[in-house]
Amino acid sequence: MFTPKYPHPDTATAPPAAPQPVNDTAPVVPAPAFTPLPQAPGPSRATVQLTPGALVGVAAGGTAIVLVVGAVLVSMLLAAAVTAVSVAVCAVVIKSLINQERKH
Repeated sequence: MFTPKYPHPDTATAPPAAPQPVNDTAPVVPAPAFTPLPQAPGPSRATVQLTPGALVGVAAGGTAIVLVVGAVLVSMLLAAAVTAVSVAVCAVVIKSLINQERKH
């Protein structure tokens, strides 16, 4: 059960001992010269034209994003403040109960 199970050894044939001789008597043919294709001139500068309606849309979208992010951050701050106040009230109540128990 706990003895290892080894895979069967490969049955591949061994590579030949000596490399095959290369025929060096073939004539060498030079490669043809590379000539690059002419490139079409690209635009010198990308231009973006906004219509007045698109500009109003972009401004409204940016304003909406700022308002949403602001509301989320204010909500998180308010949640932290409410938690801190509730922990402080609990601490005061527990301290009062402990002091009252000691007096009696």
